[in-house]
Amino acid sequence: MRLLETVAVHEHGAPAKQLARETGLALPTAYHLLRTLVHEGYLRRDRGLFFLGDAAERLSSSGAQQKRRSTVTDTLARWRDAVGVPVYYAVYRDGEIGLIGVADTPASPAVEEWADFRETAHAHALGQCLLAQLDDAARRDHLDRYPVRPVTPYTVRDAASLLRRLERVRETDVVIERQEYALGTVCAAIPLRVGAAAASVAVSLPVHQADRLLPTIQRLQAEMRCLLGSLALSISI
Repeated sequence: MRLLETVAVHEHGAPAKQLARETGLALPTAYHLLRTLVHEGYLRRDRGLFFLGDAAERLSSSGAQQKRRSTVTDTLARWRDAVGVPVYYAVYRDGEIGLIGVADTPASPAVEEWADFRETAHAHALGQCLLAQLDDAARRDHLDRYPVRPVTPYTVRDAASLLRRLERVRETDVVIERQEYALGTVCAAIPLRVGAAAASVAVSLPVHQADRLLPTIQRLQAEMRCLLGSLALSISI
């Protein structure tokens, strides 16, 4: 690891003797480790100089992605603590809905994904909020692939009704969904305007606390204004 860190410092490469000296390794040991790292793809050798290899670059990329995921997790947890209910974060990418993160507690658990989340965008608040952010062609393409169907007795009944609802969502920026995805649960979602991807954040409550739903999502909007920058990179996950 010290050899990798030292090579990374030398943008234009460094010879084995210099790397051994800077890492405090015996030259034979440094040679042995360098050959192994080259063989495994973590380093590459060119004209006696060592550079980071493709495997090291992939390792760095994975680390950056993990850091972004950690940022999402921490941010959602902070929002959950601020509003006192489960918080969900989803994005729409390459024609599919992806649930990126959920923050809940044992006392206030998240809604169980009992019906495939990607196929039921018409039934849950996050999905409706994401579809509302798409252009008409992309929205209709999604509904052609995942047709509107009943999930509960309260689910929107047909594509025409859903499309009319989505047009209204564009005006209010808030989706309110009552028992359309899960009986006994109400949800609210708002768009997250970061980058070019469609994204959304939502909250859920038991149906007997439905009167808290709008105040809760409004409070979440206020919290999001304070921490929006912390989720900026998460869209690229």
